[in-house]
Amino acid sequence: MVRALVFDVGETLIDETRIWSRWADRLGVSRFAFMGLLGGMAALDRPHQDAFELLRPGVDMWAEIDRWREEDPASLRENFAEDDLYPDVRAALAGLREGGYEVVIAGNQPVQAYDALVAMDLPADSIHTSDGWGLAKPAPEFFAKVAAVVGREPAEILYVGDRLDNDVLPASRAGMRTALIRRGPWGYLHADRPEAATADLIIDDLHALLPALPGL
Repeated sequence: MVRALVFDVGETLIDETRIWSRWADRLGVSRFAFMGLLGGMAALDRPHQDAFELLRPGVDMWAEIDRWREEDPASLRENFAEDDLYPDVRAALAGLREGGYEVVIAGNQPVQAYDALVAMDLPADSIHTSDGWGLAKPAPEFFAKVAAVVGREPAEILYVGDRLDNDVLPASRAGMRTALIRRGPWGYLHADRPEAATADLIIDDLHALLPALPGL
């Protein structure tokens, strides 16, 4: 029986539209073009960094982030804030905790994302990032760490994310139950693939989790 739910961050809890829009503005290309390239990377199973390379061959993303921080230190830049939460997040997570489930947030995110998530005062029992752990999905060690911090057997954990490659498949291999959420480019594309049958649940919003859990 599932006792704990662990949530990915980008395009699971956080709508990244504004983040990618700011990047398009920074790179001096239309938002439509940049979003299209990101969708293409998702369809081709290529990392999103490849979209930057297509637009600016030889670009060093991290150096660009450093320059951006120096030039505009007060802006959100490549980061997110409360306004970027999907509208179902707060109520859905609160409902899960009220239902007696442990709620944990753990995804591939930079160190500063931890502070941003904590500042939101979300109804979660703990928050973790890949940079904070020094471990990133889809490495098995990341999911072993998830089980360790939750303090439960993997079969008692449901990992919720928008990707097969980073979320559903490696979490399943780690012995966890999984839910694939259909939002963001990866979510819609991956939900249409045969491997999506690996997921215990395919959902369109986080409110669908609570009523589905007893059936697992």
